[in-house]
Amino acid sequence: MSVGALLLVLAAAGMHATWNLLAKRSNAGPEFVWLVGATATVIYAAPLVILFVIDTPSFAGLVPLFLAGTVLLHLGYYLTLQRGYQAGDLSLVYPLARGTGPVLAMVGAVLILDERPSLLAVGGAGLIAVAVLALAADSGRSRGELATPVPAVMFALLTGLFIASYSLWDKYAVSTLEINPLVLVWVSAIGRGTLLAPRMRARRNVVRELWSNHRLQIIAVAVLDPLAYLLVLAALRFTPVSYVAPAREISILFGIFIGSRLLAEKSAGRRLSFGGAMVFGLMALAVG
Repeated sequence: MSVGALLLVLAAAGMHATWNLLAKRSNAGPEFVWLVGATATVIYAAPLVILFVIDTPSFAGLVPLFLAGTVLLHLGYYLTLQRGYQAGDLSLVYPLARGTGPVLAMVGAVLILDERPSLLAVGGAGLIAVAVLALAADSGRSRGELATPVPAVMFALLTGLFIASYSLWDKYAVSTLEINPLVLVWVSAIGRGTLLAPRMRARRNVVRELWSNHRLQIIAVAVLDPLAYLLVLAALRFTPVSYVAPAREISILFGIFIGSRLLAEKSAGRRLSFGGAMVFGLMALAVG
C-alpha cells in the first residue's frame, strides 16, 4: 500500500469517526439519513457542476446500473447504522460494524474480484473476526446485563455487511468503469433523498423538529461523510480494495475513544483492547 493511499485513508478515518459521533448524538433514524442526504446534495452540487464543465462524465454501458446499486447499498448502510446507534453505544456499534466490513470485503474481493491477499492478510482477517466476536459477547456484561444487547449487535453486523458490499461494488465502479468518485457520492446522496422522500412527507413534523434541533450536526455530517468517502474512493482507484477497506478501519479506535470520552460510555478499557486487536489485524491485512 503506497504512502499516498495510506494518508488518504487515515484522513478519511478521522473524518468518519467524527461524523459518526454526530450521528450517534442525534439519536434519530431515517429522518436524519434523509436530511443529511438532502443537505449533501446541495453542498456538493457546485463541485459537480464544475466537474461537468471541465470534463463531462460518461453514463454509457453499465454506469447507470452501478449508480443505482450504489444508492441502494448506501441507503441500507445508513439506515442500519442509525438503527444500531439508537439501540446501542457508539463504542459498541461502531467497532462491530467497521470490523466486520473489511473481513467480508476481503472475502468478496477474493471470490469476486480475483484478488489474492497473502497468508499474513488472511491471518489478520482471522484476528479481526475473533475480536469482533469477543466484543459482541462481552457487550452485554459491560452494560450490566445478563445477555448481549442483541438489536445493537445485529444492526452493527448488518451494517458491516453493507460496508463490505458497497466497498466491492464501488471499487469496481471507480476503477473498472472509471466513474468519477464525486459523481458516485452525489448520486448516492440524491438517490437516498429521493427514495426516502415519500416517507419524509408523512413525517414532515419530525423532520422539521430534527432540523431545528440538530441543524449544525446535520450540516457537518453532510460535509464530512461524503468528503471522507471521496478520499477512500480516490485511494481505491489505484489500490486494491482488500488493502484499502481494512486500512481505513483505524477509525475503530477513534470511535471507541470518542464514545468513552465524549459520550461517557462504559467499559472503555475492554472495548479498546478488542479494538486494538482489530487494528492489529487490519495492519496485517494492509501489509499483507
